Amino acid sequence: MRTTTSRLVAALALTAIVAVGCGGDSSSDSPTAEAAASDDTSSEPAGTAPSEADCPPAEGAAEQTRQFAAAPPRCLEDGVSYQAIVSTNQGDFTIDLDPESAPVAANNFVFLARNRYFDDTVCHRIIPNFVVQCGDPTATGTGGPGYTIVDEPPAPGEYQIGSIAMAKTPAPDSAGSQFFIITGSDGAALPPEYALFGQVTDGLDTTVGALAAAGSPDGTPTEPIEIRSIRIVEA
Repeated sequence: MRTTTSRLVAALALTAIVAVGCGGDSSSDSPTAEAAASDDTSSEPAGTAPSEADCPPAEGAAEQTRQFAAAPPRCLEDGVSYQAIVSTNQGDFTIDLDPESAPVAANNFVFLARNRYFDDTVCHRIIPNFVVQCGDPTATGTGGPGYTIVDEPPAPGEYQIGSIAMAKTPAPDSAGSQFFIITGSDGAALPPEYALFGQVTDGLDTTVGALAAAGSPDGTPTEPIEIRSIRIVEA
C-alpha cells in the first residue's frame, strides 16, 4: 500500500514540476503546458520592464530587475567556487553551486540572484517527501524572467535529498527562473530531465525541513514560505 501511494504522489508531483511556464499564460495544472519564452510582462509585477542582460556586480545590483531582453552572458569566473546563502522567513540555508555539472543553470541562478530577482518572492509549490519549488515572482507557476535556457540533464541517479534543480515544462530548453529543492525520496526518484546545479550543504534538516513542513498533497503551501534574499558568496 505504501509503495502504491508513494508512486501516486510521485506521479502527481512530477506533473506539478513540469507544468510551469516561463513568462506566459500557460496553465500550471496541465502536464502539457508549453513555456512562453517572451518579453511579455503581463503576468509580472509592476516595474519589471525588460532590461539588457549584462552581468551584475559581484556584490549584487543596486536595484531589483525581474524581466530581461535575453538570456544572461557568462558571468561566472573559472576557478571560483560559488555559494548561495538563501534567507527565508523560516531561517537560512546554504547551496553549494555546481558550475561544472550545469554551467548554464548555475550561471543563470547567480545572474538572477545578483539582480535581486528572487528577493521577496514566495515558494509557490511544496509537496511532502518531494520538493519545494520556488523562483516565480508571480507565485502562479507560470512566471519567468523573459527568456529560457538550454537543458543540462544530469546522469541517472544523481538526484538526492537537498539537490537543487531547474523546473521546466515538457518542452525542450524551457527552464527560466523556477527551481526546486528535493526534500524526499520521491523527489530523488525523478527522471534525469532537470538541470542539477547545486546541493544544500547547510540548513537542510533545519530550514529546508521547515519549508518542506509547509507542504500539502496538492502542492499548495499551508503557510506563506518567503525568500527574503539570496546572496552569492565567492571563494
